[in-house]
Amino acid sequence: MTFKPTKYQVQCVADGRVCEDSGWMLDFPNSEKPSLIRAIYEKKQLEVKEENEGLYRFADWMPLKNLLKGASCPVTYKSEKLAKKLGLNNLYITFNGYFPQIGAKMRTCSFKETEAYSVCARLDGKLREQVMVVSSAGNTARAFAQVCSDNNIKLLLTVPEDNINALWFEKPLNPCVKLLCTESGSDYFDAINLGNIVCEMDGFFAEGGAKNIARRDGMSTTMMSAVTTIGRIPDYYFQAVGSGTGAIAAWEANLRFIEDGRYGTNKAKLYVSQNKPFTPMYDAWKAHSRAMLPYEAQQARKDASEIVAKVLSNRKPPYSLAGGLFDAMVDTDGDFFAVTNDETQKACDLFKELEGVDIYHAAGVATASLIQAIENKQVKADDVIMLNITGGGEALFKEHNDVWYLKPDRVFSVNATKEEIKNFVQLEVRS
Repeated sequence: MTFKPTKYQVQCVADGRVCEDSGWMLDFPNSEKPSLIRAIYEKKQLEVKEENEGLYRFADWMPLKNLLKGASCPVTYKSEKLAKKLGLNNLYITFNGYFPQIGAKMRTCSFKETEAYSVCARLDGKLREQVMVVSSAGNTARAFAQVCSDNNIKLLLTVPEDNINALWFEKPLNPCVKLLCTESGSDYFDAINLGNIVCEMDGFFAEGGAKNIARRDGMSTTMMSAVTTIGRIPDYYFQAVGSGTGAIAAWEANLRFIEDGRYGTNKAKLYVSQNKPFTPMYDAWKAHSRAMLPYEAQQARKDASEIVAKVLSNRKPPYSLAGGLFDAMVDTDGDFFAVTNDETQKACDLFKELEGVDIYHAAGVATASLIQAIENKQVKADDVIMLNITGGGEALFKEHNDVWYLKPDRVFSVNATKEEIKNFVQLEVRS
């Protein structure tokens, strides 16, 4: 079956202007203030295409030019044991990871696969000839590396050296995937800076992060899975956030479901969480501030080094700009939670005991925040709750598969000069 590219236009959230997508648009031309762009799809009612592989069953609401091989999909199911323990009657778990017992088969065990399969399917012929640059704290890098390796897409990753233990795979990767690291003690923001320097060179382009409509709409398949399984928009959406992109994506999908007209008109309250002591968005939200509060770089690196959920350590998230997390939280009457390492581990242990599979610490943060919300009486027993388990099943996967680790082509100091970086990339990566 020949796939027909999805029909959509692009809208500037800040002022509502609409235009055609130029191909890899990340910002709206001549926008007066920082703003995300959003895809406006021709199909207003979602048709779930069961014949498509994995998350591509939701192709109507993803900006796709083609379909890639190997895609999996989030799986939503109604919890029994965890729900009973927490006193909830309508707890739905959207599981992103490896848990074959429920049909979840993400080989990288993280919902970052949803981003990678959507972003890479947005690529057109000309961009396929260049090198895509992705900066990551770990799980995103693993997902993009797997998808690009399987589909022969040129990729350069930039990752903090302390996080490269996340770059495991079931077999060696295609050499089209390269890895550069920032030195031990650096953080995600340092890796982003390294990637930005590389993107100044001809032949390299930025994947775009939260600004890429394909990334957000790929992540929104979690909400699409939940709503089409439950049969209605949930009352509450729980997720741990590093950048907040997944929560923004859920909000955008929610708005599309309201327009669809078959799943209700409510907006799920976004109940998002961060891992103490790294809580820059939590701090801004609790201060009723759209602007992020001052956060000295050395302190941020120290705080990031202390959290167990390393993937939640984004110093420059899309929080303040139009269409960002602040707007999503205000529009849904959401709230922020802060969770300690100890609370996170207890939640991970509880989830494994009751639901039967290991989960990542970020998912543990989300689960712990749900427990906080119950204790605070912010949710009631009969509320329809979606718990987005953003990663899990790694231990289960590794029980049945040998793994191989990607090694960096070069580790750079955070003080490395642009000349040093570009010379290495020119000689060793581009070739």
